[in-house]
Amino acid sequence: MKILFNKLCVVGVLGIFMLQSCETTNLDLTKNPNALSPEQASPDFLLNGIQVEFARTVESMGETAAQLTRIEYMFGRSYVNNYQPNSFDGNWTSTYTEMFTDINAMNPLAEETGLYHHIGMGQFMKAFMITTMVDFFGDVPYSQANLGAENFNPDVDPGESVYEAALALIDDAIINFNKSSSALPQNDFFYDGDADAWIKACNTLKMRLYMNTRLVSSSSLAAFNSIVSSGNYISETGEDMEFAWGTNVTQPDNRHPRYGRNYAASGGAADYMSIDLMNYMSENNDPRIRYYFYRQNEVTPGQDGSEPALETLQCSLQEPPGHYDGFPFCGLPNGYWGRDHGNNEGTPPDGFLRTTVGVYPFGGKFDDSTFEGQLLGDGGGGAGVTPIMLASSSDFLIAEALMVAGNTAGAKAKILEGLDKSVAKVVSFGSIDGSADLSFAPIQRDIDAHAATIGTAFDSDVEGGWNVLAREYFTALFGNGLDSYNFYRRTGYPTNLQPNLEPQPGGFIRSFFYPANFVNNNSSVPQKGGVTNPVFWDNNPASPGFPESN
Repeated sequence: MKILFNKLCVVGVLGIFMLQSCETTNLDLTKNPNALSPEQASPDFLLNGIQVEFARTVESMGETAAQLTRIEYMFGRSYVNNYQPNSFDGNWTSTYTEMFTDINAMNPLAEETGLYHHIGMGQFMKAFMITTMVDFFGDVPYSQANLGAENFNPDVDPGESVYEAALALIDDAIINFNKSSSALPQNDFFYDGDADAWIKACNTLKMRLYMNTRLVSSSSLAAFNSIVSSGNYISETGEDMEFAWGTNVTQPDNRHPRYGRNYAASGGAADYMSIDLMNYMSENNDPRIRYYFYRQNEVTPGQDGSEPALETLQCSLQEPPGHYDGFPFCGLPNGYWGRDHGNNEGTPPDGFLRTTVGVYPFGGKFDDSTFEGQLLGDGGGGAGVTPIMLASSSDFLIAEALMVAGNTAGAKAKILEGLDKSVAKVVSFGSIDGSADLSFAPIQRDIDAHAATIGTAFDSDVEGGWNVLAREYFTALFGNGLDSYNFYRRTGYPTNLQPNLEPQPGGFIRSFFYPANFVNNNSSVPQKGGVTNPVFWDNNPASPGFPESN
């Protein structure tokens, strides 16, 4: 009820405030009695809106990143055409026009009344989002952003300087969380007012940034290891940073966004699941697979001796392309019905047949082999989460640092530790689906056998363990691929991902086009010429040689 109540409040307050904040002249000196002025705005209402916008933007951008790294299915066979400038208009507006504007409006109100916890939360979310903008687009506005009439055409700042500013912002947030606030937020959707938990989140965000910059900064790994040594970061699942969604359908719809798209009253599932990820998990008997995916059909056309089906799965009548040697194509056994990376076919009438999102993290259905088309309200009703920073992710980051240092034994131990945390977290979501037959849930013997399989795979990996680290990290990131996209550009692993369906898709996206609503309305910044320009922390060889061209 907390989320529902405050979203209702946020819609009204945020909408009115945004109308006021768009004023560009001072010609009308009278106060509009129907408008909410900044001095009348509530820091709590503003913070509610900031948190919701933050969660929705992370969810959206995390899904895009996951598509590039095969955690999710990617539509489109040419990288340069797959994500056009208008693809990111909503994310850009949510970040700069809504979230950052509201943070700027909240801060003086909170400062005046000693609401330091409010300020710290805003600083954390701003640091997270502005560095995510750098990770996606490269150089972005920061020092000249959100100045209103003072500068309608903000120029971009170098990505490196934005990262430095973000690290300073995180340090300021820690200072504010250590202060005694006059009151805690009415709603802290992440840590319920726990300042110590927020400080751990701040340090974990710094770990992410230090790991990103390890290729271009000689001090980054030392700073990363210093935080690890302190132990003051997200290291236990109970400390995970995630946004919890509800089950309300209208006024407002507070269900997980992916649930709303895939458990519909008509038409069935809208999203296709990644064949690459389902294949990897299936081949390794991953105990999380029944939580991640729900099979609406027992057999995929053309698999397990079944007949192909032109109407519902056209590719089931086709031969694999030549460059797919050894990779799965079109379908998988046991009803795992998804799509290949880069498939750009239209949508056949398979909404109640294809595999859809499961109970983790989307609040859908646990796969108990009922093989039923899912409808509105089925499973967990959308009461899932958007994972943002998890304890398992911290373990995988530490494993990367150990791999770089040549400590493969230590890295293997951390991978298995991260895997254990991920599995335990995912399995706990079975209870969200009250209709589930949990006799199909993995038992400890299954979990232990899978961990042993991954350990053996690490020891025999031709890439010295890097492929296994990457694969397990990506699998644990299901629900938010931001870190997978960064890891892939940072390391070039894994090297065994399913290729794009198009043999010559062009260079991999090292950074996206600027959003259309930014460059079309800003005389200071031209559009990029392509998507192969790396961000400042990515000094790897030029595309298409790295990470891949297909």
